[in-house]
Amino acid sequence: MIKRIVMCLLVCLAAGAVLADDGKQSPGSPLLAYMAGKAYDEAAARELVADEYGMRKYVLAFLKRGPNRPADAAAAAELQRAHLKNIDRMARAGKLALAGPFLDDGELRGIYVFCVGSLAEAEALTRSDPAIQAGSLAMELREWYGSAALLAVNAVHARLEKKSVAGE
Repeated sequence: MIKRIVMCLLVCLAAGAVLADDGKQSPGSPLLAYMAGKAYDEAAARELVADEYGMRKYVLAFLKRGPNRPADAAAAAELQRAHLKNIDRMARAGKLALAGPFLDDGELRGIYVFCVGSLAEAEALTRSDPAIQAGSLAMELREWYGSAALLAVNAVHARLEKKSVAGE
């Protein structure tokens, strides 16, 4: 199951062109125009800690349904707000390249992509999550090698976010 998720993530990242509402590429897109100039950018590679292939190490965290799910709707909503604030904090600190929920109601609830140097550092960040502390979620951590460009996701996201999921 996790292999399928990682493969799906890789396919989605590889196909990550900017799309118009009708699902077609938007030829006037500033992002596509930027990407058309395929010149190597040494400063960007250095800033994003890319190796010679434009890649770097990450730690994937698969968020799984935990044993202590809140039964009370108000408690669940408050825990979710705290969880989202923690995600925002980790992203602002430059430790989280991306995060998001899976859209079904399965055992896997979401994913984090940590940009940290070790599994131990990712585990420490994982323990900072209120949903992990409460036992509502559990995490499985795996080292992963992916595009260093993922580190630009949060900066781009900030320009797209009209309303914060953390409620601020």
